[in-house]
Amino acid sequence: MSSVRRARPWLGTLVDIRVDGMESTSALRAIDAAFAEVAMVHRLMSFHSDDSDLARLHNARTGTCVRVNARTGEVLDWALRVAAASDGAFDPAVAAAQVARGALPVPRSTFVPDADASWRDIELPGGERVRLRRPLWIDLGGIAKGYAVDRAIEVLRAHGAIDACVNAGGDLRVAGALCERVHVSCPDGRIVPALELSDGAVATSSSGNNHLHGASRLAAEAEITVSVVAARCIVADALTKVVLAGGDMAPSVLAAFGAQAWTHRIAHGWRKLDRAA
Repeated sequence: MSSVRRARPWLGTLVDIRVDGMESTSALRAIDAAFAEVAMVHRLMSFHSDDSDLARLHNARTGTCVRVNARTGEVLDWALRVAAASDGAFDPAVAAAQVARGALPVPRSTFVPDADASWRDIELPGGERVRLRRPLWIDLGGIAKGYAVDRAIEVLRAHGAIDACVNAGGDLRVAGALCERVHVSCPDGRIVPALELSDGAVATSSSGNNHLHGASRLAAEAEITVSVVAARCIVADALTKVVLAGGDMAPSVLAAFGAQAWTHRIAHGWRKLDRAA
C-alpha cells in the first residue's frame, strides 16, 4: 500500500489531501468524503456567497435569532473564545473594516454596520442560533479554513484512515505517525523550511494577507510571517492573527490554548515567540 493524494480548489486556495498506508479504493473514497466536508464548510461560511450562513446573518433584523448549521455555530464559538482570550485582537466582526479597505467585497445586507460593533455583539444563545446585538458583518476567513482542515481529518479517520495529511494553503494538519516537513512562503517571496510536524496542526499567515488588529483595526506589522502549532488547526489558524496583531498578550493567549508560535522576519529569520521576545 502507498500514498494516495488528491488536490482540489476550495477555501480560496488549493486543498491537498493525502492518505498513506491504505488500500487505494478505500483511500479515494475517504478523500472524496473529506473534500465534500471541506466544500460544505466553504459554502456555509463564505463571506462572498449570497446563500451562506453569514449572508443570512447579514440580512437578519438586529436582535433576532438566526438558526445556522452546527458547523457554523462551532466556528463562531471558537472565534468568540479566541476573541475573549485576546481581548479582541482576533475579532470576527472586523469585516466592515476590511470592506472599507477593499479587502472584502460589499455584501448584500439589509443594514449598515455599526462602527462600534465588535465580537461582544455576537451572541450564541444555544440551539445552533446566532443573534447580533448591533448591526455588524462577520468574516470567518481567519478561522474557517483551519476548521475545514480539522473536519477533513475527522472524516478521513471515520473512513478508516490512520495516517493522513490535509494542507489548505498553509493550514495543515497531520494525523498518525507521519512526520511532515513544512515549508512556508514569506512576504519577500521566498519559501523557507519551518518545522517538522507529526500528529498535530500548523497554520501560517503573513502580514501581506490584509490582516487587521481586531480592536484597533490597524494593519499588522509589515514583512512578518507567523506559524502557530497547536493540536487543532482551527486554533492554530486563529492564533496566527493574534500573533500578527502584535502586543504583549500573544504569549499568554498561546499558552491558554496550548499552542506555540514562531515568527519570521527578514532581519533575523525564525524565532520562537515567548514572554521574553
